[in-house]
Amino acid sequence: MTPMVLTAVITLLASLLLPLAVRPWLVRMGVVDVPSARSSHVKATIRGMGVAAALATAAGYLAAVLLGAVTVDRSVFAAVLATIAACAAVGWVEDLRGMSIRGRAAAQLGIGAAGSAALIVLTGQSFWWLPLAAVAIAAYVNIANFMDGVNGISGLHGVTAGGAYAAAGLLAEQPWLTAGGTVLAMSFLGFLPWNLGRGSVFLGDVGSYLLGASVAALAVAGFFSGVYVEYVLSPILVYAADTGYTLLRRIKAGERWYASHREHVYQRLTDVGFTHLQSAATVTACTLAVIVLGFVAATAPLPAVALCVAGSLLVLALYLASPDLIRRHRRRSKVTRLPVA
Repeated sequence: MTPMVLTAVITLLASLLLPLAVRPWLVRMGVVDVPSARSSHVKATIRGMGVAAALATAAGYLAAVLLGAVTVDRSVFAAVLATIAACAAVGWVEDLRGMSIRGRAAAQLGIGAAGSAALIVLTGQSFWWLPLAAVAIAAYVNIANFMDGVNGISGLHGVTAGGAYAAAGLLAEQPWLTAGGTVLAMSFLGFLPWNLGRGSVFLGDVGSYLLGASVAALAVAGFFSGVYVEYVLSPILVYAADTGYTLLRRIKAGERWYASHREHVYQRLTDVGFTHLQSAATVTACTLAVIVLGFVAATAPLPAVALCVAGSLLVLALYLASPDLIRRHRRRSKVTRLPVA
């Protein structure tokens, strides 16, 4: 096996097996998710299984270095891991005893700024990028947290985004990005059976913060390292579009945009009859479509780039409109099936 394949295998095995040890510990700690206004589940469930995914991620990063999967840019790799670990730690504190909104935001922005500053120094970029990169990391940590509302969605997003960044690293000849994407994909692939099985468990904030930070830190580091922006942005567009669109809808309706809710597009899909897995699969399919179009656009001639951009916008628009389109279609179907007197 090559070092990269060994890294993937080690990470996947760790992600699959660590919950066996972590779950009893979470039960003793009383880390339980009680349904709230923004929940799509109806009964108390063990959360915090993101601890297992975080430990698997750490094991994967260590394996990548020790096995020789990452032989250059190890400092960039380490800065990405430090950012991910710090965000996951904040999520664990939130799971365990809660944090104020201000405290949570300050911690996320501080970690985003520190991680971005380190990456700027290591890649030789301008510090003018610091505010944007810090906000991007903090924002995507929250986006991943907001989008973690149905079974399977975060696990599938981790696999999809991780796979995309692993491919981007191969294409851009950035082994650290390939390794980081591989670890991300395998860490969340191993979580899926636990989340989708009968004894389902949740990632908790530690897991959603881990996911958001993993994706955002890899994206920022990739951008600073000269990876095509299409490679960097395409995995995050559906999640960002869902969150932004939902925020604008709530503001327009005069609702408290910061209050707990379940009005995201993926949650509204469950309101029109989709199962959790169908909703998560819809998000994943749209993300995959945007990723493919983005990767093609990165090196295509200008006319093809325009078609790819148009295609991506169409996918995003259809996804955002999907709950309303499905509801209208079902209403029309009911009308046409009404018996004639």
